[in-house]
Amino acid sequence: MRASPEDHLTIGEIIRRTGVSASALHFYERKGLIFSERGSGNQRIFSRHMLRRISLIIVAKRLNIPLSDVADVFTTLPTDRAPTHRDWQRVSRMWKKQLEERRRAIEDLERELTGCIGCGCLSMKACLLLNPDDALEGRGPGPVRLQEPRAAMPRRGVRTP
Repeated sequence: MRASPEDHLTIGEIIRRTGVSASALHFYERKGLIFSERGSGNQRIFSRHMLRRISLIIVAKRLNIPLSDVADVFTTLPTDRAPTHRDWQRVSRMWKKQLEERRRAIEDLERELTGCIGCGCLSMKACLLLNPDDALEGRGPGPVRLQEPRAAMPRRGVRTP
């Protein structure tokens, strides 16, 4: 007999299949990332299609994607039925865009750190990590120049307070 996405699994079966602890499953449920119903004996049961959601949560955690981002994407998925191929394509496109933005940010950071720290010069003209006289205090905490979107960042060699 073939398994249907609408079949139900007990919490023990979900734990066995995903490797995720019961407390994590309860947490994900409280956050609205996954959903369960109550079966006979008031036991939590999950639709089989929740396995895919849980798998995506695991992958997102591995990639350091915040659960809030996962929740945003999951809001576009149905909760009362198994998502269709079209639903998953939409989610894939959303995540692809987020991952591309992350990749660009990481590549920009790598370039800046390699150019600045790697050369050893720590030039007052080009270094985006330096903050002489704490001139950037009003722009927020941390390395604000590195945290700004790329378009807002000064060009190499152009000093801005």
